[in-house]
Amino acid sequence: MPTLDFEKKYSGLIIAGVDEAGRGPLAGPVVAGAVIIDQDDIIEGIDDSKKISQIKREILYKKITSKYIWAVGIINVEEIDKINILEATKAACMLAVANLKVRPDKVLIDGNMKFPSMQNFISIIKGDSLSISIAAGSIIAKVTRDRIMQELDKAHPEYYWRDNMGYGTKKHVQAIRECGQTMHHRKSFKVRY
Repeated sequence: MPTLDFEKKYSGLIIAGVDEAGRGPLAGPVVAGAVIIDQDDIIEGIDDSKKISQIKREILYKKITSKYIWAVGIINVEEIDKINILEATKAACMLAVANLKVRPDKVLIDGNMKFPSMQNFISIIKGDSLSISIAAGSIIAKVTRDRIMQELDKAHPEYYWRDNMGYGTKKHVQAIRECGQTMHHRKSFKVRY
């Protein structure tokens, strides 16, 4: 379970945790969530969004958004295709932090991405399993992106986005073969259809 160990290294500073959702799918945006938790009021059950059920994520999302300072950064498919998924992911993370109503002193980010121009950004491999702040960001990112994909599914049910969230499942790939790509598909992703 994630702890406050990383946050406590920067005692007295405002710490934001950031994670992304949607780096690997064939369709939809990449979304980053940034959260500044109240270290004196920890919501029980916060964990890496991939390790908890959709129902639990939704419950935790409501608690996080009502108790903590949070924001999202969303980079659309056109931008992903223009600058590549790694740069789009970094842009989503920076945008989420910029959208916070309080400026953090340090930003803990899941993964090993480098942010040379952002001296206060600290990447932590498996950070969503280690830091409560990053895990909270992962929940915000995942729920936000899932909701976007469920909304897009209403116009394009043939791709089963309500179930696969844009990932390259058999049904999704088969639908691309039969129906082609939509404006929500990442054209720069080289996949054999």
